[in-house]
Amino acid sequence: PLRAATFETLIGLLAATGLRVGEAIRLNRVDIDWRVGQLTVAETKFNKTRLVPLHPTTVEALRAYDRRRDELCPRPLDPSFFVSTAGTRLRYDGVHWTWLKLVRLAGLEALSESCRPRPHDLRHRFAVTTLVGWYHDGGDVQSRLPLLSTVLGHVHPGSTYWYLSAAPELLGLAARRLEAASGAQP
Repeated sequence: PLRAATFETLIGLLAATGLRVGEAIRLNRVDIDWRVGQLTVAETKFNKTRLVPLHPTTVEALRAYDRRRDELCPRPLDPSFFVSTAGTRLRYDGVHWTWLKLVRLAGLEALSESCRPRPHDLRHRFAVTTLVGWYHDGGDVQSRLPLLSTVLGHVHPGSTYWYLSAAPELLGLAARRLEAASGAQP
């Protein structure tokens, strides 16, 4: 039950925030500000610290895991938010091994050896979904891009563009905006 709750919540957090796997498993209990609804992500890829806002439903999912974890592992050996069945911090290789097992159980198949479902794909999906939402709400996507870069922990928005390249839904939305701006008929 602890392992199931841990991976359900970990995968949900990755999808809802765009965190890197390493960032999520390095989270400690004190890194969650329940009152404000945000994470403090320390020691990121570029040795920086950033704040990541959380949707209220994500906060509730984390609270539910927090209670369940404490019930199933009342005396963890580590201050980690996500714990293994031994009460220790999750290991990166263990997360990937479990991910592969879950992918197989879900019936997802690799398209090739180099094109298979990865936890990092949740980060890409988060970036694309965020931009699609911004296109749909009619806002200035270009001016908001630095916000997405900050949430993802990128030093420069140019790094964020890589996540967004060739996403069919984004290309279609951008094309429609260009057509509308130029007065062309779709």
